[in-house]
Amino acid sequence: MRRILTLLLLAAACADARAQRLDPDDYVYPIRQESRLCSANFGELRPGHFHAGVDIKTDGVEGKPLVAVADGYVSRLSVAAGGYGRAIYLTLRNGTTAVYGHLQRFRDDIEEHVRKERLARRANGVNLWFEPGVWPVKQGDVIGYSGNSGSSGGPHLHFEIRDTPTQRLHNLVREGVIRPEDNLPPRIMRVHYVEIDTLDGVPVRSAPESYAVVRESEGHYRLTRNEPVEVGRKGYFIAEVTDRRNGVYNTFGVWRVTASIDGRPYFEYRMDGFTHDLSRCCDAVSCYPLQIASRNEAIRLAQLAGSPDTFYPVMEERGLVRTEAGEKRLLRIEAEDDSGNRSSLEFPIAGRAESFRAVPDPTATALFPGENTVVGVGPEARIRIQPGSLYEPLFVRPERLDMPQGSPGVVVLSPAYRFLEATTPLREPVLVTIRAQVPRQLRLRTVLAGRSRKGGLYHVGGTYSNGAVTAVTRTTGDLVVVADTLAPTIRPLFTEGEDLTKTATLRFHVGDNFSGITTWTLRIDGEWVPCDRFPMKGTLVHTFGTPATRRRHTAELTVRDGCGNAAHYKGSFIR
Repeated sequence: MRRILTLLLLAAACADARAQRLDPDDYVYPIRQESRLCSANFGELRPGHFHAGVDIKTDGVEGKPLVAVADGYVSRLSVAAGGYGRAIYLTLRNGTTAVYGHLQRFRDDIEEHVRKERLARRANGVNLWFEPGVWPVKQGDVIGYSGNSGSSGGPHLHFEIRDTPTQRLHNLVREGVIRPEDNLPPRIMRVHYVEIDTLDGVPVRSAPESYAVVRESEGHYRLTRNEPVEVGRKGYFIAEVTDRRNGVYNTFGVWRVTASIDGRPYFEYRMDGFTHDLSRCCDAVSCYPLQIASRNEAIRLAQLAGSPDTFYPVMEERGLVRTEAGEKRLLRIEAEDDSGNRSSLEFPIAGRAESFRAVPDPTATALFPGENTVVGVGPEARIRIQPGSLYEPLFVRPERLDMPQGSPGVVVLSPAYRFLEATTPLREPVLVTIRAQVPRQLRLRTVLAGRSRKGGLYHVGGTYSNGAVTAVTRTTGDLVVVADTLAPTIRPLFTEGEDLTKTATLRFHVGDNFSGITTWTLRIDGEWVPCDRFPMKGTLVHTFGTPATRRRHTAELTVRDGCGNAAHYKGSFIR
């Protein structure tokens, strides 16, 4: 009876999964162009998030017409300096939501509405929501034009389709909505093996053992070594993989990775879709210490305690491979892209006589994901870790380090403190407090900084109060108290008094040494006007909303960084 009930439940789950799949015939292509080439695919492993859509190339230019992929209405418009920049959201009649990111501009009537709202709110960035009857669209209607706004490294369209009730993101290539030309199988670049032991409920790992891989033929790989890979009694493998597509030089993520041992499947990772609350879990799907140093996807063929089950259709014993001393087994790894191309790697493994054994460290503190824990370094520094921040139990050895060297304009005010290794990913933020002696004149400019792998300092944030800096952050590694004393820079991209009657925009180049641009205010003839920031280009751009009158105008711009330092510009132009 139990077996019958289980089969019925599985059948219902499969039927529900099929019901949630998209019908490609419901949609037209979101952009009017011929090439239909992509530069990034769905679910790629990015720092701190899965890529939520597909990136469609626009031939290196802006201004390609974007069209409604199906009937519906404009439900949201967003203008921001980072993220998707100018973005438009269409709620569609078929129960999905289409998202278009990095636009140059919206279509004229929508752009004018957004301009009026920004003026009324005196806000450079806005989020506007609409009911169904305000901006209805028909399939094929132009809704805007492709661009390079927000956190975009070059002109392209970021495109998503979400299930409207749940906002679950769909894999558009796998479900046939976007069909790139692709007959190239993934590439298996490298394999690593990690042995694992447990101390007091905390997993302890050996250093990864790495093995080079060569391609024998299209889709078939082998190790460069002929002898079996020696493994311990308990461990797992990591596969570094990447993918290519026809007609482009970009690299892509893979859709699926599977592993079997002696012909029995024991692991499968698959990227069919996700909700935004699971996006950061890419740091658990990957082997994070390897991922942050690799140009490939370093996919752990095992499941961390905090990695969601939804990404693993097949998972036996959390992906651990158990091999007795002298035992010989055959391991097979397969990688598949979202167009159905596959590659495989097969090699023998043999159990070695000596297995890895973790050595207790009396100076280490055990942390567990479900606990609220405070760890300190002396009386001056502490970190509070809330439940859900960690993906797995771990040992930490908090320590005080030497005072790092600051860059020009950055005053270092404390030693560096290391609570968690830089190779430790966090799902939820932690609370860090570091006490330091800070001169009164620097206190409003004092924050926490992190130290990069190359030794440079970067802005983390936080505020100074009562002798300490406190920050809520997901930054791990070395943290230090600093003060940013240097104001941003402003350089107008026009000459004083220049005639701009034939120009549609007023442009400035802005920059900052450390904490980054956070706010900016532009006034023309004393009146506030909206201004777009393009952080990847380092520019601020105002688009004129009225015809030229060949009059002289004044422009006043104030820019502030993340520590409150301000820069001011005042000049004139003719328009």
